[in-house]
Amino acid sequence: MEASCMSSPVTTDAAGAVRVDDDAAGLSKPLLANGKEKKGAVKASERYWVDVDQPDVASAADLEGGSGRPLLFRNRRVKNILLYPYRALTVIRLIAVIFFITWRIKHNKSDVMWFWVTSIVGDVWFGLSWLSYQLPKFNPIKRVPDLATLRQHYDLPDGSSHLPGIDVIVTTASPINEPILYTMNCVLSVLAADYHIDRYTCYLSDDSGSLIVYEALVETAKFAAIWVPFCRKHRIEPRAPESYFESEESVMVYRGRPQQELMSDYKHVRAQYEEFKVYLDKLPNSIQQRSDVYNGMETKGGHAKATWMANGTQWSGTWIDPIENHRTGHHAGIVQIVQEHPKHMAQQSIGNPLNVDDADLLLPMLVYVSREKSPHYDHNKKAGALNAQLRISALLSNAPFIINFDCDHYINNSQALRAAVCFMLDQREGENTAFVQFPQRFENVDPTDRYGNHNRVFFDCAMYGLNGLQGPTYLGTGCMFRRVSLYGIDPPCWRPDDIIVDTSKFGNSVPFLKSVLTAIKQERYVTPPPLDELFLSEMIAVVSSSYDKETEWGRSVGYIYNIATEDIVTGFRIHGQGWRSMYGTLLEREAFVGTAPINLTERLHQIVRWSGGSLEMVFSHNNPFFAGPRLQWLQRVSYINFTVYPITSLFILMYALCPVMWLLPREIFIQKPFATYVLYLIAIIVMIQTIGLFEIKWAGIRWLDWWRNEQLFMIGSTSAYPVAVMHMVVKLLLRKGIYFRVTTKQAVVDMDDKFAELYELRWVPMMIPAIVVLFSNILAIGVAIGKFILYIGTWSAVQQRNAALGLMFNMWVTMLLYPFAQAVIGRWGKRPGILYILLPIAYVAIALMYLCIHAFLVHFLPSMVI
Repeated sequence: MEASCMSSPVTTDAAGAVRVDDDAAGLSKPLLANGKEKKGAVKASERYWVDVDQPDVASAADLEGGSGRPLLFRNRRVKNILLYPYRALTVIRLIAVIFFITWRIKHNKSDVMWFWVTSIVGDVWFGLSWLSYQLPKFNPIKRVPDLATLRQHYDLPDGSSHLPGIDVIVTTASPINEPILYTMNCVLSVLAADYHIDRYTCYLSDDSGSLIVYEALVETAKFAAIWVPFCRKHRIEPRAPESYFESEESVMVYRGRPQQELMSDYKHVRAQYEEFKVYLDKLPNSIQQRSDVYNGMETKGGHAKATWMANGTQWSGTWIDPIENHRTGHHAGIVQIVQEHPKHMAQQSIGNPLNVDDADLLLPMLVYVSREKSPHYDHNKKAGALNAQLRISALLSNAPFIINFDCDHYINNSQALRAAVCFMLDQREGENTAFVQFPQRFENVDPTDRYGNHNRVFFDCAMYGLNGLQGPTYLGTGCMFRRVSLYGIDPPCWRPDDIIVDTSKFGNSVPFLKSVLTAIKQERYVTPPPLDELFLSEMIAVVSSSYDKETEWGRSVGYIYNIATEDIVTGFRIHGQGWRSMYGTLLEREAFVGTAPINLTERLHQIVRWSGGSLEMVFSHNNPFFAGPRLQWLQRVSYINFTVYPITSLFILMYALCPVMWLLPREIFIQKPFATYVLYLIAIIVMIQTIGLFEIKWAGIRWLDWWRNEQLFMIGSTSAYPVAVMHMVVKLLLRKGIYFRVTTKQAVVDMDDKFAELYELRWVPMMIPAIVVLFSNILAIGVAIGKFILYIGTWSAVQQRNAALGLMFNMWVTMLLYPFAQAVIGRWGKRPGILYILLPIAYVAIALMYLCIHAFLVHFLPSMVI
């Protein structure tokens, strides 16, 4: 799409009035919740980054003549003063690992040779796994969008825009497991986004087919008529009302608006929002009461109790009292346009109590979709729902770009959609960019991030490394796609002249086939076509449960099926075709924010699903080893690491159980000389922690984030990862699919403690290995103390040194499992320092117990003492 050149950065308000944009400098000027710029020093996260020279800048003459496109983002790289030592230390550690393994093989002395052989295999695996994780981070790149230039060249003075269309998809699977308030806040943040209202459409995908979700969406559209103009008028952030009203800065002055005017609007909108929340809470009872009334009016006997809509018609989805054709997993497809396209509507200021003369009252088109469910077909979970949305959006709006959100996420920066478009329209790699992934951030995580929910090491280290290669992988939410890349179409640099669009690949819907051809030509509908009976039946057809059958959907078209992690495999398939991706960074306010499972049980279930899906990828035709030549080799190495990392847990679990040897009467060494072996391990561990310090610097994260990542990997390696490996073995032996439990997202019940769920522990079998490892290490330390007291006068210096080195390993494992220990003690874990008291007490108690047992054996059973 060609740019329209303008002489000065301006913006237009939603009503079409032109004004100079005081934020025209772009995202380099931080946008706060109160709309005011930050003052002071450069952010710590940017201290070690520098802009990369851009030689391929379009000339001013080209832009003015319409033959070129502007540069819409800045590339930034890590400063050499930090990058070169970081690379050098990585190489040094690689050499050290090679020397260590070579030394172990030369000195093949051990008290248990089979254990020694297994540990050698484990050390080789550790080395290769670390290398596959570290190599792709050799050239970290940060990309920052330039919103000022985008506005200058794509927003026009008359209020129109050259911005491309975007279809926004919000997915939800259950109004019970995924609280309806989260979902509606996500929708409201989408409707209030800073993007031209006739250039994007919001689709809500409800996989439950629930009338509760539909009527909640209808009420959300009504509340949005007040909420969205309020957001536009005061230019507030964030634009999800639940998060906004919880913000301490939510009533500060915005963009010079009078305090009195803001406060008046604020109080009214907040009162309306509280009424909105009460309505959502009462909705299940309201639908039940209404349905009881309508069912009581039925004169014919023997009829099932239907669920009735507000207009007096029966709901075609899931009923409250489910029966055949109206239950979860078996109901008709539904497509309802809740809010029509803005070009079909007129401005309506009557009845709006806010003074919004300078703000637009129109909203983007809002559509409710629930695909058909049938017990005779596999619905392919989230991937199937997204593919259904891909088809329905093609018929209604056919925007060239698609962005999807999980229902527990929302747009935290109103300019996030514009930021994503900057990468897609840039003249350098824009046309060959398939998707733009943004970091996942969470707002409900405890300040210490006990279970590593923020995962900053991955999002701010590994993903920036991939940004310097072919691009980051798709992470399931907060990702904008180019529509044609999801259709399995090659990028322009690899695209053949003749592209076959047939029914065997895309299905038998003629309107949809035409929309594919339109998408390939980068064309789109400005407004949806007339909604006559024929078109309505076509929309229902493309969301039918059997539409995917005998087509390429789920294989080479759309989101990938038959795997627990459809996101990483979908991104892999797109990268394998030669497309690239980009990782977007907004310097002042994160693009999207969500909620995370802060309970350890739910967190482990989440890890099992991710790691199990990764292993499935290894044993499928999506194996990175066999990807085509279009996948860059370092990108391939990264995908290999993403898929095989759960296997590492088997060796970690083996090492973590070594402390049981303390419980044996005599000394047993895995490697001799033991002191040299342990010193090698210490050196290698210290080096990887030093590398981590460099990453902490250039990634702008805290040391605590790095440490939480280490702890979570140990917890996962002793619980979730082995379960995923076991699931994979069962699947390979029995040829049965793997069932992974979907993470439950519950609203906070304890209003006095925001993190009350953090301290509740629901025991599941996968925790047994972690419990064994934790208590065996605690037991080993206590026994070691007892042995030291008992043999202090008889142990040689070598024995004392070996004992001390062995205890260092036990303490290290215990420190890594510290968050798990906090979970075990339940609500006592609210005081993080409690374990510093309980653990020493446990050590002393075990030591005394060991001394008592030894004394008993010496006096009464001396033959058992060695």
